[in-house]
Amino acid sequence: MILELDCGNTFIKWRVIEAGHDRVIGSGVVGSDDELVARLKAIPRLQLRHCRLVSVRTDEETERLMASLQVHFGVVPVMVRPAERLGGVTNGYEQHQRLGLDRWMAIVGGYRLARGACLVLDLGTAVTSDLVNSDGAHVGGFICPGISMMRNQLRTHTRRIRYDDLAAERALQAIEPGRSTVEAVERGCLLMLQGFVKTQIDMAHHAFGESFTVFLTGGDAVLVQDVLPEAKVVPDLVFVGLAIACPLS
Repeated sequence: MILELDCGNTFIKWRVIEAGHDRVIGSGVVGSDDELVARLKAIPRLQLRHCRLVSVRTDEETERLMASLQVHFGVVPVMVRPAERLGGVTNGYEQHQRLGLDRWMAIVGGYRLARGACLVLDLGTAVTSDLVNSDGAHVGGFICPGISMMRNQLRTHTRRIRYDDLAAERALQAIEPGRSTVEAVERGCLLMLQGFVKTQIDMAHHAFGESFTVFLTGGDAVLVQDVLPEAKVVPDLVFVGLAIACPLS
């Protein structure tokens, strides 16, 4: 069994797959190293042979997690490192090591699945967009706040904006001019997100014509599916790239 980890600044996304078959045995999202260990120990007949991970955490945080996994499960994790070229993709950053490794994995995974030009949209706490041409050249991308970040900034800096998550969820059941603060904020943020991804589609058309594949990943991908019916939703796109960067058996 192989443990795969996508270690973000806030959460750790994990899954356990059967080596050689990619059959998912368990998966989830946790908020701490201890919670990850507890979730893994709850899997019946767990026998980890390998672990591979991508991390945007500090070196100290990542090393602490890797040490914990070795103590509890006897595996020595393999970690993704920056690269100028991987899986047929050329890193488009002027300083390739500055491109976030989770974003790099999604780019590499998208190109492998598309086998040609692609647009990778990752909708999480931050929203990222990356374009790769048919030759595998990453031509750059964009980063902007995700819905949760936009919402939290409004809540933090505007005293009269106060509502809970349930109210936010209800507000998104329709998209029309809001008649309450929660409706106005939630629907406004959603329209900003949808407007951003539509702009990315226009850019991809300008760069690649009609021949490109759109990938959606990240927790908020569901919020833009209706405006991007042509997109392929791949929740584990980072893990596709991770398997290319760290092949194990």
